[in-house]
Amino acid sequence: MSASEDVAYVDHPLLAPSFIERRLYQIRLAGTARDGHTLVCLPTGLGKTTVSLLVTAQRLHDVGGKSLFLAPTKPLVQQHADFYREALTVPDDEIVVFTGDVRPDDRAELWQEAQIVIATPQVIENDLIGNRISLRDVTHLTFDECHRASGDYAYVYIAERYHAAAENPLVTGMSASPGGDEEAILEVCENLGIVDVEVMTEEDADVSEYTHDTDVEWNRIQLPDEILEIRDALNEVITDRLEKLKQLGVTKSTKPDISQKKLNRMRAELQRLMNADKSEGYKGMSTHAEVMKLRRAVELVETQSVESVRRYFERQRNAARSSGASKASQRLVAEPKVREAMRKAESFDGLHPKFRKTRILLAETLGIQNGERVIVFTESRDTAEALTEFLSESFSVRRFVGQGDREGSDGMTQNEQQETLDKFRNGEFEVLVSTSVAEEGLDVPEVDLVLFFEPVPTAIRSIQRKGRTGRQADGRVVVLLAEDTRDEAYFWISRRREKTMQNELRDLKGAADDLEAELDPSQRDLSAFAGDDASSAGSAGSSTRNEGVDVASEGDANGASATASSASNGRTATAAATDSDGQSGLADFGPSDEALARADDGDDSHGEDADPADSGDDPASDAEGDEVDDSATVAAAGTDDEDTVEIVVDQRELDSNIARTLSKREDLTTRLETLAVGDYVLSDRVAVERKSVSDFLDTLTGGDRSIFEQIADLTRHYARPLLVIEGRGLYEERNIHPGAIRGALSSVAVDFNVSVLFTEDEDDTAELLATIATREQTDRERTVSVHGGKSAKTLDEQQEYVVSAIADIGPVTARTLLEAFGSVEAVMTANEEDLKEVRGVGQVTAERIREVVGSEYR
Repeated sequence: MSASEDVAYVDHPLLAPSFIERRLYQIRLAGTARDGHTLVCLPTGLGKTTVSLLVTAQRLHDVGGKSLFLAPTKPLVQQHADFYREALTVPDDEIVVFTGDVRPDDRAELWQEAQIVIATPQVIENDLIGNRISLRDVTHLTFDECHRASGDYAYVYIAERYHAAAENPLVTGMSASPGGDEEAILEVCENLGIVDVEVMTEEDADVSEYTHDTDVEWNRIQLPDEILEIRDALNEVITDRLEKLKQLGVTKSTKPDISQKKLNRMRAELQRLMNADKSEGYKGMSTHAEVMKLRRAVELVETQSVESVRRYFERQRNAARSSGASKASQRLVAEPKVREAMRKAESFDGLHPKFRKTRILLAETLGIQNGERVIVFTESRDTAEALTEFLSESFSVRRFVGQGDREGSDGMTQNEQQETLDKFRNGEFEVLVSTSVAEEGLDVPEVDLVLFFEPVPTAIRSIQRKGRTGRQADGRVVVLLAEDTRDEAYFWISRRREKTMQNELRDLKGAADDLEAELDPSQRDLSAFAGDDASSAGSAGSSTRNEGVDVASEGDANGASATASSASNGRTATAAATDSDGQSGLADFGPSDEALARADDGDDSHGEDADPADSGDDPASDAEGDEVDDSATVAAAGTDDEDTVEIVVDQRELDSNIARTLSKREDLTTRLETLAVGDYVLSDRVAVERKSVSDFLDTLTGGDRSIFEQIADLTRHYARPLLVIEGRGLYEERNIHPGAIRGALSSVAVDFNVSVLFTEDEDDTAELLATIATREQTDRERTVSVHGGKSAKTLDEQQEYVVSAIADIGPVTARTLLEAFGSVEAVMTANEEDLKEVRGVGQVTAERIREVVGSEYR
């Protein structure tokens, strides 16, 4: 923004001159956010990011350290980084971006030098679990779109780690719509350790001068008979399938418009039947899957387009033809009425009326009214592509979709997304057709019309969509609603939820004290849990009052200490294995050293004589797409800190909470690797393959690799491999004979010499892993090293690897053979009788070795 005589700007040593317009409501919000962990609720487009920027500038100036800004998507991260680099006087190379496109080892190095890090939460979560970064010096942490902070979303884990580790923490949460009700808002606050809530609406005097009316028009569309015939044919099949489910006693309704809530209850009842090994449960679940697929087809033909349902049918046909296709998919495409609906969809050559209405509205806006830009939102990527193709005949149009390849279409890369938005801002095209990827926070330019191709049943998304217009001048929002369809239901749901949201925000605005009282008391007086030298977020930042950013508060002295430390809320690390009061710890109950020594005799495949290989690059991956080394690692746990136990975690295990749980313990460190074998490495000799009960049964009945292949790989690399089976109902969950399950377990234990351990749940598994790792690395003082792959093996290990590959004889027998004959060559040339003289080699093994070594290669 260029300077002018009637515009005042914020003046601060870390802010670019004449850049941030001085808005009183932003200054007030920044003042509150600087003094405590705060949720900032502000309508979309009114500068939530600017509020966080002002707090960051003040914290870096007064307290130092570094700032971390989290946003849920890569485009948002890049957008915020561009804004920060433009608005701050901090050198550009000290404002760094962390996404999955940046290699993990590069991130670890960049973190040390950066003053401001702007990142996706999944990347920071992985770096914390992998022990690549520390939040100790972070003095301001911003959670953008913080309404996501629920369940297992990475925001929750990062907030917990931040409050536990940071010396001087300060949290700012930002959202235009923090939750649909008070309970949801409270959950966000508790999960992020927030104690203050600041809400400003468009009704506030300070805000109203920067907002404009956004009219919402509900445009009703009547579907033609051809489309209704497709829908009715599909609904007949849904009714038929619901009749079958009614006979099983899991539903009373057979209406095709049955609610999703009832379908969810139905699925839960079927799952209970399956858990009881009732055959009707499995049959009913397959029928339920058909109903869900059919309902999706009905939704597409009613609310999207015939083209989208045509593409959907094509994907279902391909799925039914593929190997391992589900019976539900096969029955679906074979059903006569579904085939009839497919034929009608393929022969339909008219326009869906929503397409026609979209073209008319765009012509009015861009033609008659001389508008410049329009955004069209749709739920379906198929519809986005079909609309882009259709509208391109009359307008300059581009699509904007997510990065994943799904729904039979290619996604967009981050660079393609950024390039598209830049061209839209620069006026190089008129119409942006977008899926939900553009809803949250993207700085899409002012538009003349936002067109909803269908109603959105979620208040959060609806508010965010409408935020794309009405920023600089009166805007227009039009929602297309197909009569007598699911659009009608979504319309009323959206209206009700949005009204509820607005009422909640109004109530929340005047109820900050009540909200704070409802939060966990541990988040109100956290100084009690801190050490004597603990400093507070507010007091550390209150020594300076900047003339341009008047963010000091009268409550500095009273409220600062209450917001300084971790929002513990039961989040303390698990105690060490041995109590400090002299009582026996968990690791003290076990066999004697003498017994262990006897068990170890001649069976230490990775002993103390093995030279540790260089750790090399860290190839760990994450949900954002970290670059992964093609050659996976065979790792051994170990750390330079003699007092700390390390557990190596396969990055694919991040789907569970075990790695997060372990990473929170003060007596452990975790490291992420892409492991060639196993899921967890606990020492140079102990590696663990973890299976849930379902996963274990899957490996018995099919899948990419059987349990025996995985266990065989494990035994070739580790002397003490373990199989952990997690959960209950091993014999009840599937229709598999208990004898077959026992046979598999017996084979794992006897044939492969692998111990099988059972745990109740993820927490139990985490405790078991911690106990074993502690015993190995502390009590047993196991040698620790890292083997970075095949090329990093020592000479002895390479020789053992070559011999152990013969007839799958394993590492123990390989070592025995090498000790007996002295070299790989001698083992290969030994005759059958000499081989049988070696301990552990019988007639069958000797014959097999000679067969493999001496047979002609064909």
